[in-house]
Amino acid sequence: MMPGAFSSVRALLSCRGGSSIAGSALANQLVPRAAVHQSAALLSKERKLNQPMTALKMARPGGIASFMRLPIQEGTEGLDACFVGVPLDTGTSNKSGARFGPRQIRCESPLRPSNQGTGVNPFLSLNVADVGDVWVNLFDLPEACKKIRDQYREIIKNGCIPLSMGGDHTISYPILQAIAEKYGPVGLIHVDAHPDLQDEVLGSPIGHGTPFKRAYDEGLLDCPRVIQIGLRGTGYSPDDCDIGRSLGFRVVDAYQCWHKSLAPLMEEVRQQMGDGPVYLSFDIDSIDPGFCPGTGTPEMGGLTPIQALEIVRGCRGINLVGCDLVEVSPPYDFEGITAATGAHLLFEMLCVLPGTKSQR
Repeated sequence: MMPGAFSSVRALLSCRGGSSIAGSALANQLVPRAAVHQSAALLSKERKLNQPMTALKMARPGGIASFMRLPIQEGTEGLDACFVGVPLDTGTSNKSGARFGPRQIRCESPLRPSNQGTGVNPFLSLNVADVGDVWVNLFDLPEACKKIRDQYREIIKNGCIPLSMGGDHTISYPILQAIAEKYGPVGLIHVDAHPDLQDEVLGSPIGHGTPFKRAYDEGLLDCPRVIQIGLRGTGYSPDDCDIGRSLGFRVVDAYQCWHKSLAPLMEEVRQQMGDGPVYLSFDIDSIDPGFCPGTGTPEMGGLTPIQALEIVRGCRGINLVGCDLVEVSPPYDFEGITAATGAHLLFEMLCVLPGTKSQR
């Protein structure tokens, strides 16, 4: 592991009143509850699975502010999935502050392990931990991206699936570099108000408006298996939302999502993605700012939180190899609702990973 990787594991601060610390898709059918508990008991005999600390063991405001108060671990040995922060926002073009996203998302993360909407308790079948934050250079964006890529190589080398907390959308580029190096070109489900396909902004090829153009140029994406959902708002030209279409992506503009359930769309997305590896990148600004105001580049007319849930839950059965939730900016999130929404969406992502099962 490179020096400095997961350095925040040794200095993760509690926002709940604790102190600092040292230190392919599988079956998605519903199974009988007794069978799940039998299976979980058998699995627990084979290996110990980490469990979040619930309010039955520690009052909700207490404890170390890891994601869901999960155990904190250096490295990903023995993990099926991990939560990892990328506190970088020097790629933002408007209001900064997303560097504080990982910390606030952890503070707002849910504290009960069972998903009552889907019947999934991911901690019965997956070994999960919070591995802290990757080391980033806030003063040198290209260098920061290289360090992120190198650290993600370590994170995923044993097959662990990263659930990343941004940070601005720049972070998806180096993460995809590491992911594609391991799995080959991947399908992409990109949920966003913006296409993030500019070739450069103010002469810079790296920033939160360019990550998927860099990924396209480097052959990291399997273009027929790329979809962008929720695009809208202002642009540099009238055709900004068509850039993806010109590259072979499917694009679903926000207005095509208005006043309807997105469950039928996600049926089509599952068919589009097939069995190959897929990366899910969710920009919180895809949700209308009336629901999630704490972001740097808000655009009116966005998705609802219910539609966001439909998108993430609709990824069940897809061979997800990585996910991110980006652009939560706590300085503009006065009531904490944006970070709370982002945290719950990350939990929902965990609940649809390969290997999770419903208890119903």
